[in-house]
Amino acid sequence: MTSPYRVLRSDREDPTVLRRELRRRTFPNPGLAERVRAILQRVETKGDQALVELTAELDRIALTPSELCRTEAPEPPAAPVRKTLRWSLGNVRRFARASRPRDWRMRNREGAWVGERFLPLDRIGVYVPGGTAPLISTAIMTIPFAREAGVREIVAVSPPPIHPVLYYALRIAGATEVYAVGGAQAVAALAYGTESIRPVDKIFGPGNAYVVEAKRQLFGLVAIDLLPGPSEVAVVADEGARAEFVAADLLAQAEHGSSSRILLLTPSAKMLEMVLSRIEEEIETLPRRSMVESVLRDNALFVLTRSLEEALDLVGEFAPEHLSLAVRHPRSAAKRVRHCGAIYLGDYSAVAAGDFLAGPSHTLPTGGSARAFDGLRMDHFFHRTSLVEYTRSAIARVEPKIALFAEIEGLAAHGRSASVRVAGRGRHKENGPFLRGRPPSAKVR
Repeated sequence: MTSPYRVLRSDREDPTVLRRELRRRTFPNPGLAERVRAILQRVETKGDQALVELTAELDRIALTPSELCRTEAPEPPAAPVRKTLRWSLGNVRRFARASRPRDWRMRNREGAWVGERFLPLDRIGVYVPGGTAPLISTAIMTIPFAREAGVREIVAVSPPPIHPVLYYALRIAGATEVYAVGGAQAVAALAYGTESIRPVDKIFGPGNAYVVEAKRQLFGLVAIDLLPGPSEVAVVADEGARAEFVAADLLAQAEHGSSSRILLLTPSAKMLEMVLSRIEEEIETLPRRSMVESVLRDNALFVLTRSLEEALDLVGEFAPEHLSLAVRHPRSAAKRVRHCGAIYLGDYSAVAAGDFLAGPSHTLPTGGSARAFDGLRMDHFFHRTSLVEYTRSAIARVEPKIALFAEIEGLAAHGRSASVRVAGRGRHKENGPFLRGRPPSAKVR
Protein backbone atom coordinates (compact mmCIF):
# COMPACT_ATOMS: atom_id res chain seq x y z
CA MET A 1 0.00 0.00 0.00
CA THR A 2 1.21 3.52 -0.76
CA SER A 3 0.89 6.34 1.75
CA PRO A 4 2.52 9.73 2.39
CA TYR A 5 3.03 8.56 5.98
CA ARG A 6 5.33 5.98 7.49
CA VAL A 7 3.84 2.48 7.35
CA LEU A 8 5.61 -0.64 8.63
CA ARG A 9 4.78 -4.35 8.56
CA SER A 10 5.98 -6.27 11.59
CA ASP A 11 6.52 -9.43 9.50
CA ARG A 12 9.05 -7.55 7.35
CA GLU A 13 10.89 -5.71 10.15
CA ASP A 14 13.63 -6.90 12.46
CA PRO A 15 11.71 -7.40 15.75
CA THR A 16 14.58 -5.98 17.80
CA VAL A 17 14.79 -2.83 15.66
CA LEU A 18 11.01 -2.32 15.76
CA ARG A 19 10.87 -2.64 19.54
CA ARG A 20 13.84 -0.33 19.96
CA GLU A 21 12.09 2.30 17.86
CA LEU A 22 8.89 2.04 19.85
CA ARG A 23 10.60 2.04 23.24
CA ARG A 24 11.49 5.67 23.83
CA ARG A 25 13.56 7.61 26.36
CA THR A 26 13.47 11.38 26.75
CA PHE A 27 16.76 13.15 27.46
CA PRO A 28 17.21 16.86 28.25
CA ASN A 29 18.46 19.01 25.39
CA PRO A 30 21.81 20.50 26.55
CA GLY A 31 21.25 23.84 24.84
CA LEU A 32 17.74 24.18 26.18
CA ALA A 33 18.92 23.19 29.65
CA GLU A 34 21.47 26.02 29.65
CA ARG A 35 18.91 28.60 28.52
CA VAL A 36 16.49 27.48 31.20
CA ARG A 37 19.21 27.55 33.85
CA ALA A 38 19.94 31.17 32.96
CA ILE A 39 16.25 32.07 33.27
CA LEU A 40 16.02 30.40 36.67
CA GLN A 41 19.07 32.28 37.92
CA ARG A 42 17.63 35.62 36.78
CA VAL A 43 14.39 35.03 38.64
CA GLU A 44 16.20 33.81 41.74
CA THR A 45 18.37 36.93 41.92
CA LYS A 46 16.07 39.64 40.52
CA GLY A 47 12.58 38.47 41.48
CA ASP A 48 9.71 40.49 40.03
CA GLN A 49 12.07 42.56 37.90
CA ALA A 50 13.19 39.41 36.09
CA LEU A 51 9.57 38.35 35.53
CA VAL A 52 8.76 41.71 33.96
CA GLU A 53 11.91 41.69 31.80
CA LEU A 54 11.43 38.11 30.61
CA THR A 55 7.76 38.69 29.83
CA ALA A 56 8.77 41.64 27.64
CA GLU A 57 11.59 39.69 25.96
CA LEU A 58 9.84 36.37 25.39
CA ASP A 59 6.10 37.18 25.29
CA ARG A 60 6.45 40.68 23.83
CA ILE A 61 4.08 41.99 26.52
CA ALA A 62 4.87 44.93 28.82
CA LEU A 63 3.72 44.45 32.40
CA THR A 64 4.53 46.14 35.68
CA PRO A 65 5.06 44.06 38.85
CA SER A 66 1.64 45.15 40.10
CA GLU A 67 0.03 43.75 36.93
CA LEU A 68 1.39 40.24 37.44
CA CYS A 69 -1.29 39.40 39.98
CA ARG A 70 -4.88 39.09 38.72
CA THR A 71 -7.42 40.00 41.38
CA GLU A 72 -10.46 41.32 39.52
CA ALA A 73 -13.66 39.30 39.45
CA PRO A 74 -13.77 37.07 36.35
CA GLU A 75 -16.21 38.03 33.63
CA PRO A 76 -18.71 35.16 33.29
CA PRO A 77 -18.67 33.66 29.79
CA ALA A 78 -21.80 32.77 27.85
CA ALA A 79 -24.28 30.41 29.51
CA PRO A 80 -23.40 27.35 27.35
CA VAL A 81 -19.73 27.77 28.25
CA ARG A 82 -20.51 28.11 31.95
CA LYS A 83 -22.72 25.02 31.84
CA THR A 84 -20.04 22.96 30.08
CA LEU A 85 -17.32 24.04 32.50
CA ARG A 86 -19.55 23.20 35.46
CA TRP A 87 -20.29 19.78 33.98
CA SER A 88 -16.60 18.97 33.62
CA LEU A 89 -15.88 20.40 37.06
CA GLY A 90 -18.54 18.17 38.60
CA ASN A 91 -17.06 15.03 37.03
CA VAL A 92 -13.54 15.87 38.16
CA ARG A 93 -14.60 16.68 41.71
CA ARG A 94 -16.55 13.44 42.03
CA PHE A 95 -13.58 11.45 40.73
CA ALA A 96 -11.24 13.29 43.11
CA ARG A 97 -13.43 12.59 46.13
CA ALA A 98 -13.73 8.90 45.22
CA SER A 99 -9.94 8.54 44.90
CA ARG A 100 -9.02 10.44 48.08
CA PRO A 101 -6.38 8.54 50.11
CA ARG A 102 -7.55 7.43 53.53
CA ASP A 103 -5.74 7.04 56.82
CA TRP A 104 -5.36 3.44 57.93
CA ARG A 105 -3.83 1.34 60.68
CA MET A 106 -3.02 -2.28 61.55
CA ARG A 107 -1.19 -4.25 64.22
CA ASN A 108 2.16 -5.71 63.25
CA ARG A 109 3.45 -9.08 64.48
CA GLU A 110 4.56 -7.88 67.91
CA GLY A 111 1.31 -6.01 68.51
CA ALA A 112 2.43 -2.45 67.75
CA TRP A 113 0.14 -0.14 65.83
CA VAL A 114 1.45 1.02 62.43
CA GLY A 115 -0.29 2.99 59.73
CA GLU A 116 -0.33 6.03 57.49
CA ARG A 117 -1.79 9.50 57.80
CA PHE A 118 -2.51 11.79 54.84
CA LEU A 119 -2.64 15.56 55.22
CA PRO A 120 -3.15 18.03 52.35
CA LEU A 121 -0.24 20.15 51.20
CA ASP A 122 -0.34 23.76 52.42
CA ARG A 123 0.48 25.70 49.24
CA ILE A 124 0.81 24.44 45.66
CA GLY A 125 1.37 25.99 42.25
CA VAL A 126 -0.38 25.01 39.01
CA TYR A 127 1.01 25.90 35.59
CA VAL A 128 -1.70 26.26 32.94
CA PRO A 129 -0.51 26.69 29.33
CA GLY A 130 -1.94 29.68 27.45
CA GLY A 131 -0.93 31.50 24.29
CA THR A 132 -2.58 30.40 21.04
CA ALA A 133 -4.41 27.51 22.74
CA PRO A 134 -5.40 28.43 26.32
CA LEU A 135 -5.85 25.05 27.99
CA ILE A 136 -9.01 25.73 29.94
CA SER A 137 -9.33 21.99 30.46
CA THR A 138 -6.01 21.92 32.36
CA ALA A 139 -7.46 24.29 34.95
CA ILE A 140 -10.43 21.95 35.39
CA MET A 141 -8.29 18.80 35.32
CA THR A 142 -5.80 19.95 38.00
CA ILE A 143 -7.04 22.57 40.44
CA PRO A 144 -10.19 20.73 41.67
CA PHE A 145 -8.01 17.86 42.90
CA ALA A 146 -6.17 20.32 45.14
CA ARG A 147 -9.45 21.87 46.24
CA GLU A 148 -11.00 18.51 47.14
CA ALA A 149 -7.81 17.47 48.92
CA GLY A 150 -8.10 20.49 51.19
CA VAL A 151 -5.08 22.46 49.95
CA ARG A 152 -5.52 25.93 51.42
CA GLU A 153 -3.50 27.99 48.92
CA ILE A 154 -3.69 27.15 45.20
CA VAL A 155 -1.55 29.42 43.02
CA ALA A 156 -2.21 29.41 39.28
CA VAL A 157 0.19 30.86 36.70
CA SER A 158 -0.44 31.24 32.97
CA PRO A 159 1.20 33.27 30.18
CA PRO A 160 -0.24 36.73 29.52
CA PRO A 161 -2.67 37.78 28.32
CA ILE A 162 -4.82 35.27 30.20
CA HIS A 163 -7.85 34.34 28.12
CA PRO A 164 -11.08 35.54 29.83
CA VAL A 165 -12.63 32.06 29.82
CA LEU A 166 -9.43 30.56 31.20
CA TYR A 167 -9.40 33.13 34.01
CA TYR A 168 -13.02 32.28 34.81
CA ALA A 169 -12.18 28.56 34.79
CA LEU A 170 -9.21 29.08 37.12
CA ARG A 171 -11.39 30.86 39.64
CA ILE A 172 -14.36 28.50 39.63
CA ALA A 173 -11.98 25.52 39.81
CA GLY A 174 -10.63 26.87 43.09
CA ALA A 175 -7.48 28.92 42.44
CA THR A 176 -6.87 31.30 45.34
CA GLU A 177 -4.22 33.34 43.48
CA VAL A 178 -3.72 33.92 39.74
CA TYR A 179 -0.59 35.41 38.14
CA ALA A 180 -0.06 36.43 34.51
CA VAL A 181 3.36 34.91 33.96
CA GLY A 182 4.40 31.94 31.87
CA GLY A 183 7.35 29.87 30.73
CA ALA A 184 10.32 28.75 32.79
CA GLN A 185 10.22 32.08 34.64
CA ALA A 186 6.79 31.22 36.06
CA VAL A 187 8.05 27.89 37.36
CA ALA A 188 11.05 29.67 38.89
CA ALA A 189 8.80 32.19 40.61
CA LEU A 190 6.72 29.38 42.13
CA ALA A 191 9.86 27.62 43.38
CA TYR A 192 12.01 30.52 44.58
CA GLY A 193 9.35 33.10 45.31
CA THR A 194 9.51 36.79 44.35
CA GLU A 195 8.26 40.02 45.86
CA SER A 196 4.79 39.31 44.48
CA ILE A 197 4.64 35.50 44.54
CA ARG A 198 5.35 33.49 47.65
CA PRO A 199 7.04 30.11 47.04
CA VAL A 200 4.96 26.94 46.93
CA ASP A 201 5.57 23.43 48.25
CA LYS A 202 4.84 21.58 45.00
CA ILE A 203 4.38 22.48 41.33
CA PHE A 204 1.82 20.85 39.03
CA GLY A 205 0.78 21.13 35.41
CA PRO A 206 1.97 20.56 31.83
CA GLY A 207 3.83 23.04 29.65
CA ASN A 208 6.24 23.49 26.77
CA ALA A 209 9.82 22.24 26.71
CA TYR A 210 11.02 25.24 28.77
CA VAL A 211 8.44 24.62 31.46
CA VAL A 212 9.23 20.91 31.67
CA GLU A 213 12.98 21.55 31.81
CA ALA A 214 12.48 24.16 34.55
CA LYS A 215 10.52 21.62 36.59
CA ARG A 216 13.27 19.07 36.04
CA GLN A 217 15.99 21.44 37.27
CA LEU A 218 14.02 22.62 40.30
CA PHE A 219 13.09 19.17 41.53
CA GLY A 220 14.36 18.84 45.09
CA LEU A 221 14.09 22.53 45.88
CA VAL A 222 10.37 22.06 45.40
CA ALA A 223 8.27 18.94 44.83
CA ILE A 224 7.20 18.23 41.24
CA ASP A 225 4.21 16.22 40.00
CA LEU A 226 5.70 14.79 36.77
CA LEU A 227 7.37 15.93 33.55
CA PRO A 228 4.72 15.72 30.84
CA GLY A 229 6.01 16.49 27.38
CA PRO A 230 4.36 16.60 23.94
CA SER A 231 0.99 14.87 23.72
CA GLU A 232 0.71 11.42 22.18
CA VAL A 233 -1.78 8.67 21.39
CA ALA A 234 -1.63 5.03 20.40
CA VAL A 235 -4.60 3.18 18.93
CA VAL A 236 -4.92 -0.58 18.69
CA ALA A 237 -7.68 -1.46 16.22
CA ASP A 238 -8.95 -4.83 15.05
CA GLU A 239 -10.85 -5.63 11.85
CA GLY A 240 -14.19 -4.66 13.42
CA ALA A 241 -13.21 -1.14 14.47
CA ARG A 242 -14.83 1.96 12.99
CA ALA A 243 -12.19 3.48 10.75
CA GLU A 244 -13.71 6.97 11.02
CA PHE A 245 -13.49 6.80 14.82
CA VAL A 246 -9.86 5.68 14.75
CA ALA A 247 -8.88 8.37 12.25
CA ALA A 248 -10.68 11.00 14.34
CA ASP A 249 -8.69 10.14 17.48
CA LEU A 250 -5.40 10.20 15.57
CA LEU A 251 -6.17 13.58 14.00
CA ALA A 252 -7.36 15.03 17.31
CA GLN A 253 -4.06 14.17 18.96
CA ALA A 254 -2.05 15.49 16.03
CA GLU A 255 -3.48 19.00 16.46
CA HIS A 256 -1.99 19.32 19.96
CA GLY A 257 1.27 20.54 18.49
CA SER A 258 4.11 19.87 16.09
CA SER A 259 5.85 17.50 18.54
CA SER A 260 2.82 15.26 19.12
CA ARG A 261 3.35 11.52 18.56
CA ILE A 262 0.88 9.21 16.78
CA LEU A 263 0.86 5.41 16.64
CA LEU A 264 -1.60 2.97 15.06
CA LEU A 265 -1.24 -0.78 15.49
CA THR A 266 -3.61 -3.14 13.69
CA PRO A 267 -3.52 -6.74 12.44
CA SER A 268 -5.95 -5.84 9.63
CA ALA A 269 -4.52 -4.56 6.33
CA LYS A 270 -8.03 -3.49 5.33
CA MET A 271 -8.47 -1.47 8.53
CA LEU A 272 -5.09 0.21 8.05
CA GLU A 273 -5.98 1.18 4.49
CA MET A 274 -9.39 2.51 5.56
CA VAL A 275 -7.91 4.62 8.37
CA LEU A 276 -5.27 6.15 6.09
CA SER A 277 -7.93 6.94 3.50
CA ARG A 278 -10.16 8.52 6.13
CA ILE A 279 -7.30 10.66 7.42
CA GLU A 280 -6.70 12.01 3.92
CA GLU A 281 -10.38 12.96 3.65
CA GLU A 282 -10.72 14.56 7.07
CA ILE A 283 -7.46 16.48 7.13
CA GLU A 284 -8.73 18.79 4.39
CA THR A 285 -11.35 20.24 6.75
CA LEU A 286 -9.15 20.96 9.79
CA PRO A 287 -8.26 24.56 10.75
CA ARG A 288 -4.81 23.39 11.89
CA ARG A 289 -4.21 21.39 8.74
CA SER A 290 -0.57 22.35 8.23
CA MET A 291 0.35 21.41 11.80
CA VAL A 292 -1.53 18.12 11.60
CA GLU A 293 0.11 17.24 8.29
CA SER A 294 3.52 17.96 9.81
CA VAL A 295 2.82 15.65 12.77
CA LEU A 296 1.54 12.85 10.56
CA ARG A 297 4.52 13.17 8.24
CA ASP A 298 7.25 13.43 10.89
CA ASN A 299 5.93 11.87 14.10
CA ALA A 300 3.38 9.24 13.09
CA LEU A 301 3.86 5.52 12.67
CA PHE A 302 1.33 3.03 11.27
CA VAL A 303 2.16 -0.62 11.94
CA LEU A 304 0.52 -3.67 10.41
CA THR A 305 1.02 -6.47 12.93
CA ARG A 306 0.76 -10.21 12.54
CA SER A 307 -1.91 -10.52 15.24
CA LEU A 308 -3.89 -8.55 17.78
CA GLU A 309 -1.77 -10.08 20.53
CA GLU A 310 1.38 -8.71 18.90
CA ALA A 311 -0.22 -5.27 18.61
CA LEU A 312 -1.04 -5.25 22.35
CA ASP A 313 2.48 -6.40 23.16
CA LEU A 314 4.09 -3.69 21.01
CA VAL A 315 1.95 -0.90 22.43
CA GLY A 316 3.37 -1.73 25.84
CA GLU A 317 6.83 -1.02 24.42
CA PHE A 318 5.61 2.39 23.23
CA ALA A 319 4.10 3.14 26.70
CA PRO A 320 1.78 5.87 25.35
CA GLU A 321 0.20 8.75 27.19
CA HIS A 322 -3.23 7.80 25.75
CA LEU A 323 -4.19 4.34 24.52
CA SER A 324 -7.40 3.69 22.61
CA LEU A 325 -8.48 0.06 22.37
CA ALA A 326 -10.82 -0.09 19.38
CA VAL A 327 -11.22 -3.85 19.59
CA ARG A 328 -14.03 -6.35 20.03
CA HIS A 329 -13.18 -7.16 23.68
CA PRO A 330 -11.51 -4.01 25.06
CA ARG A 331 -11.62 -5.03 28.74
CA SER A 332 -9.79 -8.26 28.04
CA ALA A 333 -7.32 -6.42 25.81
CA ALA A 334 -6.65 -3.85 28.55
CA LYS A 335 -5.47 -6.62 30.88
CA ARG A 336 -2.66 -7.43 28.42
CA VAL A 337 -1.24 -3.87 28.43
CA ARG A 338 1.02 -2.91 31.33
CA HIS A 339 2.42 0.48 30.39
CA CYS A 340 0.31 3.52 29.47
CA GLY A 341 -1.04 6.69 31.05
CA ALA A 342 -4.75 6.21 30.34
CA ILE A 343 -6.76 3.55 28.51
CA TYR A 344 -9.91 4.31 26.49
CA LEU A 345 -11.97 1.16 26.08
CA GLY A 346 -14.15 0.50 23.06
CA ASP A 347 -15.22 2.34 19.94
CA TYR A 348 -17.12 5.13 21.68
CA SER A 349 -14.53 6.18 24.28
CA ALA A 350 -13.18 9.25 22.51
CA VAL A 351 -9.83 10.40 23.87
CA ALA A 352 -11.18 13.96 23.80
CA ALA A 353 -13.66 12.97 26.52
CA GLY A 354 -10.71 12.25 28.78
CA ASP A 355 -9.01 15.48 27.72
CA PHE A 356 -11.98 17.63 28.66
CA LEU A 357 -14.46 16.17 31.12
CA ALA A 358 -14.50 12.45 31.96
CA GLY A 359 -13.07 12.84 35.49
CA PRO A 360 -9.47 11.54 35.74
CA SER A 361 -6.81 14.20 35.21
CA HIS A 362 -5.50 14.56 31.67
CA THR A 363 -1.99 15.31 32.98
CA LEU A 364 -0.28 12.05 32.06
CA PRO A 365 3.24 10.65 31.53
CA THR A 366 4.69 11.00 28.03
CA GLY A 367 7.80 10.09 26.07
CA GLY A 368 7.72 6.48 27.22
CA SER A 369 7.82 7.46 30.91
CA ALA A 370 4.53 5.61 31.46
CA ARG A 371 6.70 2.56 31.98
CA ALA A 372 7.54 3.92 35.44
CA PHE A 373 5.35 6.99 36.08
CA ASP A 374 1.63 7.46 36.31
CA GLY A 375 -0.64 10.42 35.72
CA LEU A 376 -1.74 13.12 38.12
CA ARG A 377 -3.86 11.66 40.90
CA MET A 378 -5.47 12.71 44.16
CA ASP A 379 -2.74 11.55 46.52
CA HIS A 380 -0.22 13.83 44.77
CA PHE A 381 -1.83 16.66 46.73
CA PHE A 382 -1.21 15.05 50.10
CA HIS A 383 1.75 14.67 52.40
CA ARG A 384 1.99 11.09 53.63
CA THR A 385 3.28 10.39 57.13
CA SER A 386 3.87 6.92 58.54
CA LEU A 387 2.84 6.36 62.17
CA VAL A 388 4.32 3.87 64.63
CA GLU A 389 3.06 3.25 68.19
CA TYR A 390 4.68 0.68 70.49
CA THR A 391 3.68 -0.33 74.00
CA ARG A 392 6.18 -1.64 76.54
CA SER A 393 5.05 -5.21 75.94
CA ALA A 394 5.36 -4.83 72.16
CA ILE A 395 8.88 -3.34 72.30
CA ALA A 396 9.92 -6.07 74.75
CA ARG A 397 8.99 -8.75 72.21
CA VAL A 398 11.42 -7.41 69.63
CA GLU A 399 14.14 -5.84 71.78
CA PRO A 400 16.55 -8.76 71.12
CA LYS A 401 15.98 -8.38 67.38
CA ILE A 402 16.67 -4.64 67.55
CA ALA A 403 19.84 -5.40 69.53
CA LEU A 404 20.95 -7.84 66.82
CA PHE A 405 20.37 -5.29 64.02
CA ALA A 406 22.31 -2.70 66.06
CA GLU A 407 25.22 -5.08 66.65
CA ILE A 408 25.50 -6.00 62.96
CA GLU A 409 25.37 -2.36 61.83
CA GLY A 410 27.68 -1.16 64.61
CA LEU A 411 25.10 1.22 66.09
CA ALA A 412 25.22 0.58 69.83
CA ALA A 413 23.01 3.51 70.78
CA HIS A 414 20.25 2.14 68.57
CA GLY A 415 20.18 -1.11 70.54
CA ARG A 416 20.34 0.74 73.87
CA SER A 417 17.36 2.92 72.87
CA ALA A 418 15.20 -0.21 72.86
CA SER A 419 16.71 -2.02 75.87
CA VAL A 420 16.37 1.03 78.12
CA ARG A 421 12.64 1.06 77.47
CA VAL A 422 12.29 -2.59 78.47
CA ALA A 423 14.38 -2.23 81.63
CA GLY A 424 13.25 1.25 82.67
CA ARG A 425 10.24 2.49 84.60
CA GLY A 426 7.86 4.61 82.56
CA ARG A 427 4.19 5.00 81.83
CA HIS A 428 2.82 1.47 81.76
CA LYS A 429 -0.69 2.38 80.63
CA GLU A 430 -1.49 0.77 77.29
CA ASN A 431 -2.69 3.50 74.95
CA GLY A 432 -5.46 2.86 72.45
CA PRO A 433 -4.65 2.90 68.74
CA PHE A 434 -3.98 6.17 66.94
CA LEU A 435 -6.28 7.26 64.10
CA ARG A 436 -9.31 6.69 66.28
CA GLY A 437 -12.65 6.56 64.56
CA ARG A 438 -11.52 4.15 61.84
CA PRO A 439 -11.83 0.40 62.37
CA PRO A 440 -8.49 -1.43 62.68
CA SER A 441 -7.62 -3.96 60.05
CA ALA A 442 -6.97 -7.60 60.81
CA LYS A 443 -3.76 -8.53 62.55
CA VAL A 444 -0.86 -9.52 60.34
CA ARG A 445 0.67 -12.83 61.39
